Amino acid sequence: MAAAGLMAAALLEQGEDAFRRLFKYYKRRQPPPDLAGIVDFSRAQHNCKVLIAPLNVTSISDQDACKAGLQPVCKWKAYSLDGYPGFMFISDPFLPGWQRYWAKQCLKIYPRKPNVCNLDLHMSREETTDLWEQSREHLRLKAPGKREAKSLLEKLRWVTLGYHYNWETKKYSPDHHTTFPTDLAHLSEQVAAACGFQQFKAEAGILNYYHFDSSLGIHVDESEMDYSKPLLSFSFGQSAVFLLGGLKRQDPPLPMFIHSGDIVIMSDRSRLFYHAVPRIVPNLEGRAVPSCLEITPIRDNCSADTSYQQSDENDWEICMKYLQSSRINMTVRQVVGIGQSFPIVSDIEKMADSQPYSYHQDASEDHEHKRQKLETPESP
Repeated sequence: MAAAGLMAAALLEQGEDAFRRLFKYYKRRQPPPDLAGIVDFSRAQHNCKVLIAPLNVTSISDQDACKAGLQPVCKWKAYSLDGYPGFMFISDPFLPGWQRYWAKQCLKIYPRKPNVCNLDLHMSREETTDLWEQSREHLRLKAPGKREAKSLLEKLRWVTLGYHYNWETKKYSPDHHTTFPTDLAHLSEQVAAACGFQQFKAEAGILNYYHFDSSLGIHVDESEMDYSKPLLSFSFGQSAVFLLGGLKRQDPPLPMFIHSGDIVIMSDRSRLFYHAVPRIVPNLEGRAVPSCLEITPIRDNCSADTSYQQSDENDWEICMKYLQSSRINMTVRQVVGIGQSFPIVSDIEKMADSQPYSYHQDASEDHEHKRQKLETPESP
């Protein structure tokens, strides 16, 4: 922590805002950045800024947690950060084998139509209907370290679920909506409830697919209409360097690792904090994939009628090939609060809202107004 703080101070002295310079520092390839001093919640007991976060242990039953692939809440390791109100970090609360399930959903099921992805920008609906089937044989035969043409799955950068986010207008529209996945809704609502948000409703999801040369620019998630509800983030695969700033773009960020299975919750004031992912790094165990992903799925005592089927080994072989050089991140949000409705828009705006666009852009100019709106949020 001290090293990271000194680095941010030094970058400030060089004339450019600390967030931008620290982002560039961790993104650079040569010379590689020094990763010492980055907050690592898997070693949280060694950092005085990391605090134990209380959870609502009685908010969800062990049975409901199990159906989502989660351990009982009493076994979760949850942390907060001094000076970052509303930020919470849960270190891999998944049952053995269940990270495989969620990774497979992100690669095989969620990219299917009618969901929207970046490939829709330049390919027909028929060409992107089932990316998994078009890519699985290519991935299965792919030789490690060999430069080859990429499969469609390897070209995938984002998928949107539920209310489909429009990257150009930075808005959601009631006219651009498909059914949100029931399994992901259940997972998200259990995690939200354990963190004190019993009324959270999963309405929109953005899945980001990263490779070792990927990054996500400095931004803030401010397009939802109800900031009193949290932003939930789930990660699988290789690790990421995550930068968490403040309400102002120039606020110095705190660097931290996010590993496979980790969950991040941003609520209260941190709901509108600037953040970024400058770098994807190999998992710190030095394995092809993290050991938590190599665990064979175990049949547990969840109810017999659960619809969540564990990955079979053939599918997992494809997923593992992909995850050897990649990270998947799912973010889930509630778009509309109780008593809220979408603003009336013109037919031209409706047409724009129905079109998929490119990747994350920086926050819009009215962020300051939205920051002020957050000053008195609904208590979780």
